[in-house]
Amino acid sequence: MGTVVALVVLGAIVLWMAASYNGLVRLRNQVKNAWYQIDVQLKRRYDLIPNLVETVKDYMSYEQETLEKVIKARNMAINASGAKKQAEAENMLTGALKSLFAVVERYPELKSNENVQRLMEELTATENKISFARQFYNDSVYRYNTRIQVVPTNIIASMFNFKPQEFFEAPGEEREAVRVDLR
Repeated sequence: MGTVVALVVLGAIVLWMAASYNGLVRLRNQVKNAWYQIDVQLKRRYDLIPNLVETVKDYMSYEQETLEKVIKARNMAINASGAKKQAEAENMLTGALKSLFAVVERYPELKSNENVQRLMEELTATENKISFARQFYNDSVYRYNTRIQVVPTNIIASMFNFKPQEFFEAPGEEREAVRVDLR
């Protein structure tokens, strides 16, 4: 009778360990998938930027510095790795794109160009998709990190070397409160 009880307890422990391990693997893969979803949207944005720059280049002969900043920021973002460095590079690219959009506003003929309008709309839609993908990634990281830190799955996580993942953090200036002046 004692042997049967020991075997049942041992079997329950093995089943719990397997279920915990499989759950951690699923969560880790979800984090990777979420990161790749960000990559897909960023790639789309990277592909749109040269088209936009080429389209506006003829109109903006006096604004070469702005175009060069956009291309430089795009190249830095493409080569960034890891959540923290990617967030920093994406922040620079977003700032460069904002400067480009501000310049486009100064050229009414350029602003009304159908290709420019279409590219800017696609960039705006892509920015929204990137934002959603970042949110999904951070949600996945939250679930994964929580799971590897809570008892008893932290035992399995420690045994099989599951490491916490980095969150995709908003740049410092995006955290500050927006000031509205209605005077």
